[in-house]
Amino acid sequence: MALTTAAQSRTSFDLKSASLPVVAVVLKTTDAAQFAADLAERVADAPGFFDNDPVLIDLAAVREAEAPIDFAAIVAELRRRSTLPVAVRGGNPAQMDAARAAGLAVAPDAPPARAEAPAPEVREVIREVVREVEVVREVPMPGPGTVVVDKPLRSGQQVYARGADLVVMAVVSFGAEVIADGNIHVYAPLRGRAIAGARGNTEARIFSTCLEPQLVSIAGIYRTTETELPADVRGKPAQVRLDGEKLIIEPLA
Repeated sequence: MALTTAAQSRTSFDLKSASLPVVAVVLKTTDAAQFAADLAERVADAPGFFDNDPVLIDLAAVREAEAPIDFAAIVAELRRRSTLPVAVRGGNPAQMDAARAAGLAVAPDAPPARAEAPAPEVREVIREVVREVEVVREVPMPGPGTVVVDKPLRSGQQVYARGADLVVMAVVSFGAEVIADGNIHVYAPLRGRAIAGARGNTEARIFSTCLEPQLVSIAGIYRTTETELPADVRGKPAQVRLDGEKLIIEPLA
């Protein structure tokens, strides 16, 4: 009877490897208060797009920092923003020990990016750009999909195309907000806020037949109406894309 019970217990579950999407947060400061303030500002640009997503904290940018990191405060702030911090990577031994003490698992460091060797005079610059982009690209995008909105969006309304492109066939009014993990197409005046690549897709773009936005953002890089648009794109067909960490706004041919 004991043998039968043991055999049954061994078949009550299976152990399998799994690959899950995570949001990587590249920590650039050891100051937990500064991190909390910056996170609040970033989330304000796209409220509601975190949905209890698992988070990996990347410490590569602060590995050489001497100041200790208050992981308990950082984890609490991330949880407050509807994320689930689960692991850490890239830190020095003291940082990793502190992270483990805060209940975080240790993940392997990111593999080095493979690319042709650049010329010596630009190697360091490209290395820095790759380090910033690699963790953003590691968030896998779901299969292709498109959300289509036919009605005008009034002030205070928000549409979020999770894991998809967003196509809006009517005006996006001042005070309205359109968010997509992929591209955003507005075949009408875009006067509100448009946030493409909301989960880090640096290849996402924003297109509009009449560009007059309060704010445009791609993968967290944003521009507001405090900086007036050039005359060749203001109120005209235009696209917004990323070039490194710079937003490029150009006319549609």
